[in-house]
Amino acid sequence: MRPIILLRTETLVCLVAILGAAATLYAEDSKVLRLTVRTQELRQNEWGGNYWHVVETPRELSAGETALLLCDVWDRHWSSGATRRVGEMAPRMNEVVRATRSMGVFIIHAPSGTMDFYQDTPARKRMTEAPPSTMPPAQEHDDPPHPIDASDQGSDTPDDKPHKAWSRQHPAIEIDQDADGVSDSGQEVWNAMQERGIENLIIMGVHTNMCVLGRSFAIKAMVTRGVNVLLLRDLTDPMYNPARPPYVDHEVGRQLMIGYVEKFWCPTIDSRQLLPAE
Repeated sequence: MRPIILLRTETLVCLVAILGAAATLYAEDSKVLRLTVRTQELRQNEWGGNYWHVVETPRELSAGETALLLCDVWDRHWSSGATRRVGEMAPRMNEVVRATRSMGVFIIHAPSGTMDFYQDTPARKRMTEAPPSTMPPAQEHDDPPHPIDASDQGSDTPDDKPHKAWSRQHPAIEIDQDADGVSDSGQEVWNAMQERGIENLIIMGVHTNMCVLGRSFAIKAMVTRGVNVLLLRDLTDPMYNPARPPYVDHEVGRQLMIGYVEKFWCPTIDSRQLLPAE
């Protein structure tokens, strides 16, 4: 017969308090994004030659102070090559959206030029109704030329001609109307971030050398205003035609643009860091 252990009321209260504290610590711990961010620094080797050195640094971000923004992940693009690559990324993007949302990260869907599709939805109103906040002036920042030539609009399917082909965000990416925001305005994104005390902005989407860098809510605009920005390097893609300089395959061009961002604008991370199962 197993012995019966009797505990005094005071002991039980202490045990409950200890377990409750442990549960609280675990809950708080689960809301921290533990990342390894990657940048590149220009250094000199032992004989004085310049080279780019990859630097990986541990960083912790509070989920409650972080937003994840999807830049121009449209349902369709005028370039069929671009449409195909976004379609390949979209399911993975949705996994990242689900995982980070569950941790308390604020999700911002930014499919530019499609706000009419989301008119009167709770996610759209969440952004338009955020209290106005003065956006500080952009600070000066080095902005070297891109390593890939997109002067021909960057389509690797050259028979496709530019036109507005998109009407909404890619349907493979879910929008939680109870929690997410929808906007293509830098001012609205800024307002919502200030309302929530958000200091960190993780960006994924397309196209790296165009909208991801240049939109009013994207890398250049936010970095020059002091926001801690990170690019999800495996969930971005440039507009680049391998028939243009530097005459490399599209994937090589993508890596060149990621390296450019790491060198001159902001660190990058991999989506595997945001998916606990991986």
